[in-house]
Amino acid sequence: MNFKYLCFLLLAIIPDEAVFGQEKNGWVKRFIQKSVSDTTSPGKPSFRIYPTLAYSPETSFEFGFSSLFLFQSKNDTLNRLSEIQAFTFITLEAQYGIWLDNAIYGDKDNWFVLGRTRFQRFPLLYYGIGPETPGTEPALIDANYLLLRQRVLRKVVRNFFIGPEIDYQQLYNTKFNQPEDHDVYELPLGSNGGKNLGLGAAVVYDNRHNVLNVRKGLFSEFSFLTYRKALASDHDFYGFNLDVRSSHPTNTRNVLAWQVYGNFFSGDVPFNQLALMGGEMIMRGFYSGRYRDKNMIAAQAEHRWLPFKFSKRFGGTVFASAAVVAPKVNEFSWKHIRPSGGVGLRYLLFPKKDIFLRLDVGFTKEGPGIYLFTGEAF
Repeated sequence: MNFKYLCFLLLAIIPDEAVFGQEKNGWVKRFIQKSVSDTTSPGKPSFRIYPTLAYSPETSFEFGFSSLFLFQSKNDTLNRLSEIQAFTFITLEAQYGIWLDNAIYGDKDNWFVLGRTRFQRFPLLYYGIGPETPGTEPALIDANYLLLRQRVLRKVVRNFFIGPEIDYQQLYNTKFNQPEDHDVYELPLGSNGGKNLGLGAAVVYDNRHNVLNVRKGLFSEFSFLTYRKALASDHDFYGFNLDVRSSHPTNTRNVLAWQVYGNFFSGDVPFNQLALMGGEMIMRGFYSGRYRDKNMIAAQAEHRWLPFKFSKRFGGTVFASAAVVAPKVNEFSWKHIRPSGGVGLRYLLFPKKDIFLRLDVGFTKEGPGIYLFTGEAF
């Protein structure tokens, strides 16, 4: 179970007097008001930073900051909205991390740079590999983790991009801690750490204008990556990735969106680079990696009220998803499909750029998961 709360959202919706009393010019109040106010002109860059507070059983209390930088190439409103998100945290268990996500469009979409960076010292719960792993007494893997993944894509024709992709992942200073008093899990490939460099290519169709809140549009990506010992990897394997997302407005405020997502690997895949079910994007409610294997196919649908008819800044969502993992594609089974669903609250953080802060609660048979991020899940 993963619980997360955000101080910023609470401060934003509580009346000023309740938080600040009579201190009308307090620096905290000015900081919060600046964070929730969108005073930039259309086309001009926007930057926001706000504090976060979280709790989970694996980390105890977690403190951090999130930031979001939005811009359009050459400050031209006809260009797509680019975004760079950063999140940094530290916990009472001496865990820490920095996350960075980017979706950057060049002038007239001539270039599209899409990627993510992760560095963290953070516990990983390990339930085993396969579609029927037990949900009790997971192992705890304590390690340093580094991920660098980027696609540098060139426009071929309108909305269609192609280009190289690089993926570097490293797990080091690794400790595999079995459940107390007994060993349950056979040590998986990569449990002692390792590094893998993947090279490949991606083909993308993207006609979205606002990556963080798609009112209407289609994103479709198909990519291939190969990891070889000859290319500075510890293991030989390769994989295909599929991601299709579509959003359809039902009226001026409401959006119906769906996504199909798949990972398909072959070879000697380390446990941390297997297809992972769960997390903040798809199969919300499941711990990321609760189920893992060489192959996964997942789908989700979501209805969004952005915002509610009776509010200028608050909105909400309902969503449902299902996924299945298997060691081989021909071994996917209906009986192993796992469902999840949930509801979400939205707060309009950048009114002029139509960007929402999201709080999602996903429910599964194993319990809920709570997620707080800027922008929609997909």
